[in-house]
Amino acid sequence: MSPPAKLQTRVLLVDDDLDMLTTLAESLGERGFAAITAPSGEAAREHLRGGGLDVMVTDLRMTGIDGIELLGEARELLPGLPVILMTAYSAIDSAIEAVRRGAFHYLAKPFRVDELVIHVRRALEDTRLRREAETLRRALRAQPPPPGLLGRSAAMQEVYRVIERVAATAAPILITGETGTGKSLVAASIHQRSSRASAPFVSINCAALPEALLESELFGHVRGAFSGATVDASGLFSAANGGTIVLDEIGEMALPLQAKLLHVLERRAVRPLGGTRERPIDVRIIAATNRDLEGAVRDGSFREDLLYRLNVVTLDLPPLREREGDIGELIEFFLAQARAKYPDSPVRGLARPVLQRLLAHPWPGNVRELSHAIERLVLLGRGAVIELDELPRSLRPSADSPPLFDAIVPMREMQRRYATWVLEQVDGIRSHAAKRLGIDVKTLARHLAPPDAAPRDDDDG
Repeated sequence: MSPPAKLQTRVLLVDDDLDMLTTLAESLGERGFAAITAPSGEAAREHLRGGGLDVMVTDLRMTGIDGIELLGEARELLPGLPVILMTAYSAIDSAIEAVRRGAFHYLAKPFRVDELVIHVRRALEDTRLRREAETLRRALRAQPPPPGLLGRSAAMQEVYRVIERVAATAAPILITGETGTGKSLVAASIHQRSSRASAPFVSINCAALPEALLESELFGHVRGAFSGATVDASGLFSAANGGTIVLDEIGEMALPLQAKLLHVLERRAVRPLGGTRERPIDVRIIAATNRDLEGAVRDGSFREDLLYRLNVVTLDLPPLREREGDIGELIEFFLAQARAKYPDSPVRGLARPVLQRLLAHPWPGNVRELSHAIERLVLLGRGAVIELDELPRSLRPSADSPPLFDAIVPMREMQRRYATWVLEQVDGIRSHAAKRLGIDVKTLARHLAPPDAAPRDDDDG
């Protein structure tokens, strides 16, 4: 089977000078282009409506529809079509103005055909690059969040963008954020998106082991290094060679061990406990902490030089209270997850006041706290729908007073929480809640909805 014929570039030539039009068409045809001629702007308009063009070359001054007007038509009918203008020297100012309006280039008459061919090819290359960039932008916008991470808030979109940017690099990364914000998931996502994805991914909690044991776990030991060391052990850095190691809760590491870790980062080699030789390693380091390491540097509990080594890139994860619009999606996800884990549970959903209460809660334990709360409700739920009295006391609203705010929050958030509490007191009937607050139902809907949610103006009562 013969290969498919290569499609010719279709160039629309527009000029009311028929001799010029014929000459250009013949010259472009000899150079492999498919020249389409139009002796007027009106005729060119019909070709534009038909589509299938790659470049348009038009005279600037023509009777009827001139080049400037035709440029506007092209931008409306075929956005992205490159337009090259031909003009007499006396009309160059008009040609420059046309370039400002979106024309690709202009040629002052007289010009050589080869000069036109060069600009046509440049226009084609420019169009190709623009299309590739737009395709890439669409792909990035359509790309789902990294595995295990949920949320479409602006705060999380920024997290996803940073993950994509840093994943392809070998730079050390410091992930900061409150407990339960998903630091481990982010570290795993970075590894999965890197060139090391097929290599080992090793994680250790630096706060979970005493100093001596942590050193052995990280760097390994030789037989006889300490009591009970009956065999050699390579350690986690060696186990992660070629891949990624995550040092969780790095802020809890003792100062002497911090010095040894710094030596490993500088030398890119580890020496087992009790050993005399260093072993070269190729490991990407991701550190994570919920501590203020800069503050720890100031109080002397963390080495400044180690911090500089670790935070080449810092990724700060937002707490759940700053992720407006994400909580509802997370509730749905954790509800489905818990129902799959406990198939015998009768729970199928949440009563509206329960959902409203969960949406208004500040979640100091962040995503982890929310996940555990939903799992508990599904595990202990009495019926198909979780009711308000089934919430744990910490989540149950007071009948006497509105919820207290245990932290400074934006006024918009305070309004939302208070409106939610009032709605709970009237069994979720919006018209009653609006009357209590002295506002209409539409205003109440705006107070209840996160900024990225479309408010409802219907009465649910």
